Amino acid sequence: MASSTSVVLAALFANGAIAILKFGGFLLTGSPAMLSETYHSVSDTGNQVFLLIGIRYGAQEATREHPFGHGKAQFFYSLLVSVMLFGIAGWESARHGYNALTHGGVHRASEDVTLLRWTFDPIFVNYAVLIGAILFESYALWKAYQGMRRQMDEYGWSSFREAFQKTSDVTTLTALTEDTIALSGAGIALFGIYLTRTTGNPMYDASAALLIGLMLMGFAVALAWENKRLIIGESLPQGAEDDLRRIVADWDGVTDLVELRTVFFGAGKLIVTADVAFESDLDTETIDRNISQIERALMDHDGRVQKVYIEPEV
Repeated sequence: MASSTSVVLAALFANGAIAILKFGGFLLTGSPAMLSETYHSVSDTGNQVFLLIGIRYGAQEATREHPFGHGKAQFFYSLLVSVMLFGIAGWESARHGYNALTHGGVHRASEDVTLLRWTFDPIFVNYAVLIGAILFESYALWKAYQGMRRQMDEYGWSSFREAFQKTSDVTTLTALTEDTIALSGAGIALFGIYLTRTTGNPMYDASAALLIGLMLMGFAVALAWENKRLIIGESLPQGAEDDLRRIVADWDGVTDLVELRTVFFGAGKLIVTADVAFESDLDTETIDRNISQIERALMDHDGRVQKVYIEPEV
């Protein structure tokens, strides 16, 4: 949890500072790509606030109304993040880029600069802001990468694609996704603005804004899909669940594992239920002792197992 919080805080401070700088660059140059990036960073800043709320709310103790705690709150708030990423950053960026392409391209700020008798070209403000954004986002992405890398090493996931599909730590997953597209978006915006500057064709800038918006919407849909699987109740991946099955089935006194079920009830928090057949000559005390030992063995094998319920059958 502490790792997830540090990842989100790093992204929050980076995105808040970047959003202000990008908006300043847009005011000076009227660049559609800079406005798209402003929408993007403002949305990302709000998203980090949602993720922090999810972490704090999800850490609350279990109550009668919520006997398994509030861990799924992180899934819900991460889903809100994907909706914001799609609706605010993605849609608005794409819409603005499309309008710029179809209605005259980029507003030129040079006349305003001349009237104010400024002695520098404001296009360099965009360059400086976007290069700074790339540096900030690289730091935030590195923090998120380290958090996901630790999970991959712990659970033996071989690729980020596998981690994306299997992790229950949606906070780190969301931060990693956001930081990746933020870094990509800043690079696209910088390239589009540079091409417009060197060729005099405003369509490059506008196309960059549209591309950023489409990219954001695509990632938002993928992120929403990953949160959906956890909200509706996903089990442990097949390989890890089979390891738990073997522990129970191979236990002394167990004749058959009738059924074993797993489901996540929070980030890195797993419930295991099992129907287990024991040898018919075992007394109640021995069965109870075996059940307690099996529960401890399952928790020791996988730290995500927080609750175990075993129903004995003779």
